[in-house]
Amino acid sequence: MGIQAGVIKFIMRSNWILFAAIMAAAIFIQASPAQMAGLLAGGLIATVNFHLLYRGLRRSLLEPEKPSHTSKILGKYYLRFVISGAIIFILISGSYVHPIGLLIGLSIVVASIFLATIREVTKLLHKEAI
Repeated sequence: MGIQAGVIKFIMRSNWILFAAIMAAAIFIQASPAQMAGLLAGGLIATVNFHLLYRGLRRSLLEPEKPSHTSKILGKYYLRFVISGAIIFILISGSYVHPIGLLIGLSIVVASIFLATIREVTKLLHKEAI
């Protein structure tokens, strides 16, 4: 497995682990239902979007027998972006979720990427020290 595949696998796994940890922490501190809904909605939106983005890019870049069209890839990306924006707008404007909880949930993928970066830099530094 290449370095890139290992990093992607780590990010995907840590997305779900962080999501579960944040939800468990919210239950432990007895967050309000709106905060819990925000964490749940934000975490699901971010994690599912990341998985769909990965799957779409993998198909278009790694399967040479299927011609990839840049406009099709970008079209799917923007469609997903608009749908996510509409869902977030509905959730916030209808007061279904707490905005801070939603923001924390949406940050799960960013935190996973940050953790993967720290992990890879640490590996690189340990490799150079030896």
